[in-house]
Amino acid sequence: MHSRSGAVQGEQGKVLAGAPELASGIALFLDFDGTLVHHEDHPAAVQVDEPLRSLLEGLREATSGAFALISGRSIADIDALCSPARFAVAGQHGTERRSADGTMHYHAPLAERLHVPAEQLRRFVEDHPGLLLEEKGTSVALHYRNAPDLAEAVEKEARRVLAALGDEFELQGGKFVFEVRPSGRNKGTAIAEYLAEEPFAGRTPVFAGDDLTDELGFALVNRRGGQTVKVGAGPTRARWRLADADAVRQWLADFAARSGDGDGNGEVRTP
Repeated sequence: MHSRSGAVQGEQGKVLAGAPELASGIALFLDFDGTLVHHEDHPAAVQVDEPLRSLLEGLREATSGAFALISGRSIADIDALCSPARFAVAGQHGTERRSADGTMHYHAPLAERLHVPAEQLRRFVEDHPGLLLEEKGTSVALHYRNAPDLAEAVEKEARRVLAALGDEFELQGGKFVFEVRPSGRNKGTAIAEYLAEEPFAGRTPVFAGDDLTDELGFALVNRRGGQTVKVGAGPTRARWRLADADAVRQWLADFAARSGDGDGNGEVRTP
């Protein structure tokens, strides 16, 4: 695959069209929804087929285990989708994390605080057809993909809930979603934690994602001298851009195939 086909101008500066050519000495971090799989109207409608599962296992092998999924979903949800395979995963935007050796890290023992707000949000969703409430454990997300005209009302309700919870929680906006989650943790902090431990330490980080929630991850990886790939349209801090999940999977499959052939010198190649 050619690494670059041109450049486009984004609000954060030039974003190169395409993606860097990967080789074996990287630490690879991937968002899930919108990056590896296409967004669906309901998160539960997403499925992981055998080709994708095999690709993920191949990426773990190609990186000597320095591979992690960085998702807004819970770890339990990712495990169910990828079963029987299990990967290093940072779930709920880094409030929970599983290291490559299987060690679990929980940064936000605040789930009980969400019981009353979740009940209030359930009633709000019942009164507004087209909305979806996703209860993840330590966070709650109001989705309005099927009712985009309710964006303002959804944000107002999410902010009302946030005000009642106090400083231990924060509001995260995304594609057709507002999420109330524990403060102080995000995809950037999750990637930083991985980079401080084996087998990620000392490797060049690479992160691909599609949403506003991925921008802090892009910023962290850029500061660490790595490579960042935005999936889809929109302004971004990322240095590269791919069109959609299909393009991401082709890019990653090319890397896995080269690695299986013994190609790769431990670098991320850019033309």
